[in-house]
Amino acid sequence: MWNDTDTPLAYFISFRTYGTWLHGDRRGSIDRFNNLYGAPYIPANPGWQRYKQKLLRAKPFVMTAKERRVVDEAVRETCGFRKWSLLALNVRTNHVHIVVTAHKKPELVLNAFKANATRKLREEQLWQFPFSPWAKKGSKRRLWNE
Repeated sequence: MWNDTDTPLAYFISFRTYGTWLHGDRRGSIDRFNNLYGAPYIPANPGWQRYKQKLLRAKPFVMTAKERRVVDEAVRETCGFRKWSLLALNVRTNHVHIVVTAHKKPELVLNAFKANATRKLREEQLWQFPFSPWAKKGSKRRLWNE
């Protein structure tokens, strides 16, 4: 069934952990110039990847079971506090997938999840750096039907 309104039924939010998928990676990447729906990824470039690795201020953040549990709790807490409907959640070692109904701009939804997860990781002393444990930005797909 098609949702014939200006508001999507839900958002599919995804974000990666710090340093785990850099430009030049063999999997390809996107940037602000190559970010259209369905467009191919930027091809692998080992030199670019080495350059981006040298810029890292810490080792890439690969989450352990404890860190994944804390992030899972943070996402659920955010949904409860903001009265958003959490439809699906999967916290992996290097990324997070969330399907959520929230009548806010998707950028605000993504930022709320990342901010609360960062706060909880710091409270548990699982992230002690002054910068974010997340890669910049993230995916915010609008889901228009079931």
